[in-house]
Amino acid sequence: MNLKRMLVGLVILNAVVILGAGLVGLLLGLAPDLAFGEVGSSIPEGIVRWGFLSAAISVGLGAIGAGIAVGLVGAAAMGTIGERPELLGRTLIFVGLAEGIAIYGLIIAIMILGRL
Repeated sequence: MNLKRMLVGLVILNAVVILGAGLVGLLLGLAPDLAFGEVGSSIPEGIVRWGFLSAAISVGLGAIGAGIAVGLVGAAAMGTIGERPELLGRTLIFVGLAEGIAIYGLIIAIMILGRL
């Protein structure tokens, strides 16, 4: 039952992150000239919209992957610390590596937005 509660909370948190990133991408894709002040851009408007959408998807999927990874690795880390407290430092390294997945998604989004 506790695992079910944790998974429901994780799904809700990830849904909020994805919807937020998608909303930002949608708003910027519909009106990029308002967001950046570039009215006479040489890139076609459709490509700019797809670029913003792809950046939002990369951040959203990166956040989902990081949320799932941190949930699983964090649970395993807490179990390990409960049995052997001297392994605290090593388990924090694995949790940090799991959080890096979201950073990779953000870096890809920044690279995509830099090309627009």
